[in-house]
Amino acid sequence: MHEYKLAPTALPQLPKAPTGIEGLDEITEGGLPLGRPTLVCGSAGCGKTLFGIEFLVRGILDYDEPGVLMTFEETADELAANVTSLGFDLKAMQDDKKLRVDHVHIDRSEIEETGEYDLEGLFIRLGYAIDTIGAKRVMLDTIEALFSGFPNEAVLRSEIRRLFRWLKDKGVTTVITAERGEGSLTRQGLEEYVSDCVILLDNRVIDQITTRRLRIVKYRGTTHGTNEYPYLITEDGFSVLPITSLKLEHTVSNEIISSGVPGLDEMFTRRGWYKGSSILITGTAGTAKTTLAASFALEACRRGERCLYFAFEESPAQLIRNMRAVGLDLQPHLDKGLLHIEASRPTLNGLERHLVTVHKLIKEYQPQCVVIDPISNLISVGSLSEVRSMLTRLIDFLKVSNITALFTALVSGRDGRMEMTEEGVSSLVDTWISVRDLEGIGERNRGLSILKARGMSHSNQVREFLVTDTGIQLLDVVIGPLGIITGASRLTQRIQEQAQLTAQEQEIARKDRELERKRRVLEATIANLRTEFESVEEELRQVNDEESSLQNAISQARSAATHDLNNRRPAAEPQRPA
Repeated sequence: MHEYKLAPTALPQLPKAPTGIEGLDEITEGGLPLGRPTLVCGSAGCGKTLFGIEFLVRGILDYDEPGVLMTFEETADELAANVTSLGFDLKAMQDDKKLRVDHVHIDRSEIEETGEYDLEGLFIRLGYAIDTIGAKRVMLDTIEALFSGFPNEAVLRSEIRRLFRWLKDKGVTTVITAERGEGSLTRQGLEEYVSDCVILLDNRVIDQITTRRLRIVKYRGTTHGTNEYPYLITEDGFSVLPITSLKLEHTVSNEIISSGVPGLDEMFTRRGWYKGSSILITGTAGTAKTTLAASFALEACRRGERCLYFAFEESPAQLIRNMRAVGLDLQPHLDKGLLHIEASRPTLNGLERHLVTVHKLIKEYQPQCVVIDPISNLISVGSLSEVRSMLTRLIDFLKVSNITALFTALVSGRDGRMEMTEEGVSSLVDTWISVRDLEGIGERNRGLSILKARGMSHSNQVREFLVTDTGIQLLDVVIGPLGIITGASRLTQRIQEQAQLTAQEQEIARKDRELERKRRVLEATIANLRTEFESVEEELRQVNDEESSLQNAISQARSAATHDLNNRRPAAEPQRPA
């Protein structure tokens, strides 16, 4: 038995020609098949001709590959005028011998009169154009006009195969445009089977909003993206928006940055959130979501970072005025160029256009922080699934670019939640902050809590906050018998606590006075006892003194009596003889 299994790197990969079209090379994993024809089909107005022209122009400008454009419908002057608005100067490229535009006029009535029509003349004409400038890329626009003179389907099939084989033998990378047919990708329904790569462009209208989609139907010899991808035709040309970072291999930062609200920073154990992370602030109307977002943008500018602010509800002038009223002055940073506000209604463009606008401005402005306020307004220009898909691509793009992103979203006032945030964006972001109304007795107050913060622990408390003249101020938590106390109840609680404290102080003072009185009574009693003791002591001393005096007097009298007695005794009688 022979072993035929080879290592993955042992087999040669299919060579590809990069298109230079933004996003297309990513989903084709390198570009179009090198030296082979690619069929681009679609309905009227989907951008087939522009696709092919940009393929030629990018080859000339980016890869120094000359190209030949053979058109069967529009003249060279008409094509040059059509793409001037995109910044493509076809005449200058022709003068530099980098591009050759050849218009071939085909009149079906003339073909019917003569009864003869084949592709030999086309091969000679196209081969001469290729050899003249050494072309590497070719575009044929469109194949329906070329084969309109073939009524016989067998001959048509044979000639189509012969054209594609001739292009392959010539070794040029070719883009062939074709109009979409009924029930098939093209009018003849044959070209897609002999093409090595087939790209379908679709221009559809959903709820009065134009949406363009691109799909790679087939690509022989290589893997490729198989989904439908939105694409746009802008003033910069053709651009495709693939889903980026599917493998989630972007780098992360350990640096902590401030939210712009000191009290909110203290609710995170690391005093802020990670740089390059995504933050979502959800809440009902009037809960200061925009103020929190503006505080973050202002703090970023104070650090010297550039911030891009997308406003879907307020004009720049209105946003600046409103934020200045709460102590957040954005105008100086706008003047310095650190802050850029892009304001528009979501209904101005479709979702893809908004996404391209974000991509374009980020590429031009190179910000470190991006604010989108609010993302919930995008639902007006797309379904929930489309908005979720668009935001997924946007969040991935921002993470790959290491840009700190803050989104605000309006949630339902009935239950404080909405499916878009609950099932879509909230699972994608790194930090989720909820702001909501705290209803008290006859008043509404604002509360803030952190629902999630990946990579760090955080407070689980609901903090009441105020929007003051100096920005947002978080208040200390006050717990009452029934839970958190806010607003006027907080003031009432403080008054009650102050009254209780005053009563305690008065009770302590009363007890101090009572103790002092008892101390004085005790001292007076001690003084009386001491006086009484001294009196008794004095009496006893006097008694002792008198007793001593009496004893002394008695002793003296006794001594005097004895002395007198001795003096009165007679003389001793003479001793009688024995």
